[in-house]
Amino acid sequence: MFWSNNRFIKSGLALGLVFTLLLTACSSTKDSNNSGSSAGKETEELTVLLDWYPNAVHTFLYAAEQQGYFAEEGLKVKLQMPADTTDALKLVATGKADLALSYQMQVALARSEQIPVVSVGAIVRHPLNQLFVPEASGIKSPKDLIGKKIGYPSAPLDEALVNTMVQADGGDPSKLDYVDIGWDLIPAMTTNRVDGIIGGYINHEKLLLEKEGEKLTSFNPADYGVPDYYELVLTASEKELDSKGDAIKRFLAAAAKGQAYTVSHPDEALQLLLDKQSTDFPLDADIEKQSLAILLPLMDAGEEAFGSQTEESWNKVINWLTEHDQIKTPVKAADAFRNL
Repeated sequence: MFWSNNRFIKSGLALGLVFTLLLTACSSTKDSNNSGSSAGKETEELTVLLDWYPNAVHTFLYAAEQQGYFAEEGLKVKLQMPADTTDALKLVATGKADLALSYQMQVALARSEQIPVVSVGAIVRHPLNQLFVPEASGIKSPKDLIGKKIGYPSAPLDEALVNTMVQADGGDPSKLDYVDIGWDLIPAMTTNRVDGIIGGYINHEKLLLEKEGEKLTSFNPADYGVPDYYELVLTASEKELDSKGDAIKRFLAAAAKGQAYTVSHPDEALQLLLDKQSTDFPLDADIEKQSLAILLPLMDAGEEAFGSQTEESWNKVINWLTEHDQIKTPVKAADAFRNL
């Protein structure tokens, strides 16, 4: 099985209900009578799975929806939650959904298992999953974790991240002490069960911990030997790209407009998300505002188009995963992504 960053478990998602809703979703229905579509275009419906419950990173999608950018492209978009993050890729691969937000490394791992998913856009272009330690711990760099307890959420990939970071910092990763804490990342830190954690995001767990009074130091994997990977990517199946490539391209165009609106109107765009938040997962408006401020620079493609990807990035990620025994079957970068 490829790596599962199952961030839903810690939030108590009703898995069965959501999974049932997803399986009943239609991935390719047409609605030619939708009045929001642009003149002369048949409205096409796309089902898009989020990577987690709606939060600040999805603001651009809700902005695109509420500002009418999807409708302008002749699209009716259904934004839905998966039961867990691995289900999103599986549902896309089997045609139960058209698009899904996932993770660059997870896509590479899926490709190594012959799961025919392709990244069509880099959404968050840099790591959010970082190594956290208490500011008062005296830990100044990853190698200082030798002899300390590191909490991680059952994911071998997280161990590989920390091992690489410690080795790049001049330490011996064989001397690290890992503690499997599942998704109890925040309690493990607040109760001093561990000396540091991996698996938490700088725009979520770190903010929540700091709100509880825990001052943290974070270490970015990209500063310590790990490729500067795309944290969040938009994925489709090979089959959907062949049959609905034009609709997916129009979706990306509308999403880019949504991101541009979010950049120029962050407060207004965030409010659109807050107005649509799930009653099962109520958002802390202040946390989400801080999160969006962190995310926007990390989503910026500079002079390139929003969502653009490079073969160099994919090669570096695939090579790193292979070197650390995460990938057993060769994966070609050109097969794993596509710029539309």
